[in-house]
Amino acid sequence: MARKKGFDYFAAMEQLATNGHLAAKRFSLLINDYSERALTEAAAEIHALEKEGDKVIAELTNELYDSFITPIDREDILVISERLDDILDGIMGLTYLFENLVITKIRPETNLFAGMIVQATQGVETALKEFPKFKNSKTLRQMINDVNTIESEADRLYSKMKKALFTDETDVLEIIKWKDVYDRFESIINDTESAVDIIDGMVIKNT
Repeated sequence: MARKKGFDYFAAMEQLATNGHLAAKRFSLLINDYSERALTEAAAEIHALEKEGDKVIAELTNELYDSFITPIDREDILVISERLDDILDGIMGLTYLFENLVITKIRPETNLFAGMIVQATQGVETALKEFPKFKNSKTLRQMINDVNTIESEADRLYSKMKKALFTDETDVLEIIKWKDVYDRFESIINDTESAVDIIDGMVIKNT
């Protein structure tokens, strides 16, 4: 693939963050109006966003190999891009998990966790939009802190939901299914925190 002149690494990373946020919003809509048919439709839309993200990753990686000069360290660009891709892959993986586990009914407060993923991915997207101005930004650090706060709230909800699952549910199969689902939710939230922590480290390194 020929290298494009003036490739915008910041725009590429922002696109990955945007796709992750769009996927999170689509998944949240599914959870709030769930059916097996709606799952199939949402999975297709999220998969399309994930494939688009794969193309961005491929193009960005090719540029990193070919470019002599990058706006920030090339390894840092690769690390944050991979983490953003992990977020998108994780959300897509949730739809596959729901299909494979034959989830037919949504448990209480699942919509709250899905909503927190929307908030966290929006926070990551907002931080990536601000990131090109990191040397002079007066708001980027707060954006990073906001995502960390959401992650802490999600941790508490995760513990509460797992406790309720093990306390109230009597069907062993349902316990196994939803433990997997909750663990995947938690993994995605952790990836959003990891993404902004990487951004924070990059800011410190480059200022």
